[in-house]
Amino acid sequence: MEFAELCKQEGIIFIGPPSSAIRDMGIKSTSKSIMAAAGVPVVEGYHGEDQSDRCLREHAGRIGYPVMIKAVRGGGGKGMRIVRSEEEFQEQLESARREAKKSFNDDAMLIEKFVDMPRHVEVQVFGDYHGNAVYLFERDCSIQRRHQKIIEEAPGPGINSDVRKKLGEAAVRAAKAVNYVGAGTVEFIMDSKHNFYFMEMNTRLQVEHPVTEMITGTDLVEWQLRIAAGEKIPLSQEEITLQGHAFEARIYAEDPDNNFMPGAGPLVHLSTPQADLCTRIETGVRQGDEVSVHYDPMIAKLVVWAADRQAALMKLRYSLRQYNIVGLHTNIDFLLSLSGHPEFEAGNVHTDFIPQHRKELWPSRKATAKELLCQAALGLILKEKAMSDVFKIQSQDRYSPFASSSGRRLNTCYTRNITLRDGKKNVAVAVTYNLDGSYSMQIQDKTFQVLGDLCNEGDCTYVKCSVNGVASKTKLIILENTIYLFSMLLPEQYGGGGSLVEW
Repeated sequence: MEFAELCKQEGIIFIGPPSSAIRDMGIKSTSKSIMAAAGVPVVEGYHGEDQSDRCLREHAGRIGYPVMIKAVRGGGGKGMRIVRSEEEFQEQLESARREAKKSFNDDAMLIEKFVDMPRHVEVQVFGDYHGNAVYLFERDCSIQRRHQKIIEEAPGPGINSDVRKKLGEAAVRAAKAVNYVGAGTVEFIMDSKHNFYFMEMNTRLQVEHPVTEMITGTDLVEWQLRIAAGEKIPLSQEEITLQGHAFEARIYAEDPDNNFMPGAGPLVHLSTPQADLCTRIETGVRQGDEVSVHYDPMIAKLVVWAADRQAALMKLRYSLRQYNIVGLHTNIDFLLSLSGHPEFEAGNVHTDFIPQHRKELWPSRKATAKELLCQAALGLILKEKAMSDVFKIQSQDRYSPFASSSGRRLNTCYTRNITLRDGKKNVAVAVTYNLDGSYSMQIQDKTFQVLGDLCNEGDCTYVKCSVNGVASKTKLIILENTIYLFSMLLPEQYGGGGSLVEW
């Protein structure tokens, strides 16, 4: 707010809303009062100046538990607590105040009725200096962990045209109530009956704006520049049409198995899907870069579009399998599990989706499929053979029969024992080199017939192989004593998004 005001005083054009709008929308209690006066639905609550413990507790009792305690200047889930009974009110209030003071240097609180298992639905709005304002439909951002979004989509699943129109019109009223200029997002919570209530307004272009661009065919950054230059909004409300469906998945350096703990480290290997008109990869890193502890651990935003939700969801999962990272923990496999959950596929999303479906999203780790272990053993053997061939070429006597260590034997079959470590379990693989160049691999009581070779595509190495007649092509990365395999097969098949074994 202060920066926008200073720009105005110095005659510098600030690409964004007036400082008054930033101020009014930045204070939750003020914004609630303005929205209620503008006819925008708001959740019942207390947004007053009396911040005494007694006053806040009395209003919580009047509203009725469960209630939400929120920092007036909060954001990103900080300074926010759910209170389900009067007995825990004081403890949660003090906890929220401490976090708000640390994060925002302001421990003022508001109390709201808590909507159980709500959806987080937000509307993209634009205003100009000529008094015009439009909405560009809604985004559903309900899939969250630690109150932070990880998958967004547009339009919201299951929202009919009537509710969509009401959402958009309410968002425009909110924008006009503060004379809004530029890009903004009006955020609502929505209950199971599609009743919606104003939550807050973000006075900027948000991280998830690409899904809106994909379904409207617009360039919202260009719109910001045009409006800041004094032009009118490029399209009227009637000219803004909704086409298809889009998803955005946020790819983070974090460990979902450890409460999504942020991570840091080198991007030893990084390969992404091919970007095109229906696939956007918004990132600021490349292979060899380091994810630092000093910045947000988001590696990229993967955005996809298709003609309908089902097709867009299939494209999202296909693209996630092509996003391969080695060097640190990421949430890619978790995003695959999440986007493949039957309830997510059905569009039954809400902000408690992840904790509600925790057992299905974090299934007990199963042993790696034996077919995949065969691929790992084959990849290791072929890589060793390739290195041996290089050594033979570089040696002085390159034609010496002793320069090769491929294991081939004339008129006999040679068996080599390889031990792979699958998680905490050692797995013995007995590899027999057959006279025809194929391999027989025995794992426990089962034998697999394996044939294949390595191929290079760009900077990537693949194992093209057949295991018991089933052909596959799997990306192979070997670093130190670990074999990384990235397969396009579904997780319930034997590849998954990414697997690793050690030897």
